Amino acid sequence: MEDHYERPTRRRRKKLRIGRVIMLFTTLCFVGIGFFCYFQYQEGKSMAKGNVIDPGSFKGDAIDPNYTSIENYLLLGIDNDGSGRYRTDTMMVLSWDKHAGDMRVVSFMRDIYADIPGYKPYKLNTAYYLGRVQTIKDTITGMFGVPIHHYAIVDFDNFESIVDITFPKGVEIDVKKEMSEKIGVTLLPGKKRLNGKELLGYARFRADAEGDFGRVARQQEVIKAIKDEAMKPGTVLQIPKLVGALSGYIQTDITSKDEISYAFSLLLKKGANISTMTIPVEGSYAFKYYPHAGSVIEIDREKNRGQLEKFLNMKLD
Repeated sequence: MEDHYERPTRRRRKKLRIGRVIMLFTTLCFVGIGFFCYFQYQEGKSMAKGNVIDPGSFKGDAIDPNYTSIENYLLLGIDNDGSGRYRTDTMMVLSWDKHAGDMRVVSFMRDIYADIPGYKPYKLNTAYYLGRVQTIKDTITGMFGVPIHHYAIVDFDNFESIVDITFPKGVEIDVKKEMSEKIGVTLLPGKKRLNGKELLGYARFRADAEGDFGRVARQQEVIKAIKDEAMKPGTVLQIPKLVGALSGYIQTDITSKDEISYAFSLLLKKGANISTMTIPVEGSYAFKYYPHAGSVIEIDREKNRGQLEKFLNMKLD
């Protein structure tokens, strides 16, 4: 009888010991990963010595209870006009549906004639110059009804360093035509791996018949190319370092913890499908001239808002 009761007791103790070992091992793994991410992040951060960006205060919109998986990010590329003040040459809203794994990027033309809260109407790219990030956020939300939850700003002077640190072998782009005027580099046709300076030049070129419309299309192309490059095998272990480096160059209201979390969630889903559109849409605008603003693009707001609503797949206020 004694043997009958002792054997299951030994088995239970053995199972308990195995369970504790597994729990301890799992805990140590999580701690190790945490330390690895932290030190990689700090190493990346120490690499970044960019221009200081002061975006001013920012208050984002609350998440819509009807679209809880969607977050919209205002992405701005700014350029010093020589006076120490900045205008936005690149204005995009990235809408990320985390549940569906989709990203939708909307580019806004910089010459759109816009109602800027607190000021007379000017070109859209003047909004940041007048009141920084909150003013351009309020302008886009007011004109199109798009809720904006977060923002990220990069100085074009820092963009080159971001690309060179993140992608030391460059980013692959299919250059369609020779480009050189007013971009500081000469790009020849063909598939190329572009470094930071070359990629910035490609994104900013507009000395052709397409003008600003062609430049916006290339900016969207660059976004997709960077995303594809980031999703290549071997990137996962570099993510904390890359986020650390980017934190020194990009001003955002997103915390470092969230930045790393978002980056990993994208990688685990093998990236996200990216769709793009440009505002104004075809057939919804006319070129006008106003003495105080110069040549502008005057748009049919209702038509653009309707197309934007369909593209983002959400009801806009």
